[in-house]
Amino acid sequence: MKNYKERKAEFEKNLQKQTKVEKKKPVKKAPQKKRFEETKKVDSEEIRLNKFISHNSKYSRREADTLIAEGKVSINGTIVTDLSQKVTTEDRVEVNGKLVKFEENKMYTVIVYNKPKGELVTKSDPQGRKTIYDSLGVKFKHFLPIGRLDFASEGVLLLSDSVDVVNALMHSNLERVYKLKIKGYVTPSMIKAMEEGTTIDDATKGAHKNSEITSMTFPPFNAYQIQKNDKSFSKLKVVISEGKNRELRRFFGAFNADVVDLKRVEFGGISLNNLPTGKTRYLKKDEYKNLRVFLKDNAKTSKLTEAE
Repeated sequence: MKNYKERKAEFEKNLQKQTKVEKKKPVKKAPQKKRFEETKKVDSEEIRLNKFISHNSKYSRREADTLIAEGKVSINGTIVTDLSQKVTTEDRVEVNGKLVKFEENKMYTVIVYNKPKGELVTKSDPQGRKTIYDSLGVKFKHFLPIGRLDFASEGVLLLSDSVDVVNALMHSNLERVYKLKIKGYVTPSMIKAMEEGTTIDDATKGAHKNSEITSMTFPPFNAYQIQKNDKSFSKLKVVISEGKNRELRRFFGAFNADVVDLKRVEFGGISLNNLPTGKTRYLKKDEYKNLRVFLKDNAKTSKLTEAE
């Protein structure tokens, strides 16, 4: 049996071992935390300075470029004048000495593309036909289309780098405005259907050949204007709230009126604004403002619906 002195010596020896282990623990943790912080900073996505400013302030991209060129913008306390400058969300950006606060829900981009006829709204085509991304190029290859226009249609096509924005706009009842040219007269039965809505059991004429949808219910048009009504062909301007599944081609096809030309000229108040065919533009400041109001109201409505 161990005596008191032996037990005391053994106890002190064990205590020293425990103390050494405890002292080593914080030393191991410190570099791990540092490495995590460094990785987080590296992984932050870099974006163009003018985009950061326009999405988080009252300034448009063009105004942001002017401010940068005039030396009124600083990054982390240093004035920058390079228009190609990029920043991360961790950088401190100031305009005229005022901090531009990063707001995550504002960091998205929407463009307007004036789609020409003869392009598919898809990433690739097995038949090798031209797609919108062949024209848009690498810069917008990651953008998603908000709705579609078929191969033979043209006009306003919105695209965004935000899935949430795409879904909100695509499933909205925002007005879509189209100009159409159809073969033959605009008949009284067409007018009645545009005003009152109709259900058509065989709505296959004008549909895609692979579509499985045969019958369709067409709600009343929001508005329409007959611009020309003639035996050879007629022209109309119509306003509807959806426009999917080739709705307009099917609608007029049900009255044996082929749609010769179909051009979307407006989506939710966003128009071409003299944008040439095959070209793109960014949303203007007031268009972004209206979009943010819509997204905010849409989010509130969604929450109320879920609560019910």
